[in-house]
Amino acid sequence: MYFSQPFFQLFPYSIIRRLTLACAMVATFLSAPVVAAEVAGVKIDETVQIGNQLLTLNGAGIRYKVIFKVYTTALYLAEKKTTTAEVLALPGAKRVSMVMLRDLSSDDLGMRFMEGIRKNAEVAERAKLVNAMLSFGQMFALIPEIKKGDVLTVDWVPGSGVECQYNGRKLGETIQDANFYAALLKIWIGESPADDKLKRLLLRS
Repeated sequence: MYFSQPFFQLFPYSIIRRLTLACAMVATFLSAPVVAAEVAGVKIDETVQIGNQLLTLNGAGIRYKVIFKVYTTALYLAEKKTTTAEVLALPGAKRVSMVMLRDLSSDDLGMRFMEGIRKNAEVAERAKLVNAMLSFGQMFALIPEIKKGDVLTVDWVPGSGVECQYNGRKLGETIQDANFYAALLKIWIGESPADDKLKRLLLRS
């Protein structure tokens, strides 16, 4: 078929504009994160992107302290895993994402993390993590206070290290210690996890 005039001139401008807008809306829809679940009113994305690697939600749940909801936790991995050993052995990027369900002091949250590491690491192992733990503790000094709805992510980025973000802003320096990231993961999925039910949800099959 031959057109004697440019193709776009065959249609009124208003139609072309509507078609362009429709295409843009479809592109936006396809690129938006897919929500996998909702936990305590928090929408949990099905996938996240770290560098060039796409990670999928492995599991999600609520961290309770006695009867109080503290934060939601979501674990993202390159492949589905159902045991702690499999998660720790899995190469590639990883993410733990937390959304606060109550106000906390940064000192309180930082101390809970340190306590979680202490419960899941032997004395000799902790001795090797001293510098990393100091750097991690300094990150919390950069947060004046933690409010309900705030988002904290703790990532393992291959070739870089442990990176933390608070409401999308990077905290402190990258910690180049894979053993430290493993120690962090054990806070939630170690032998003495912060919350037994949460551990099961993060590793659910």
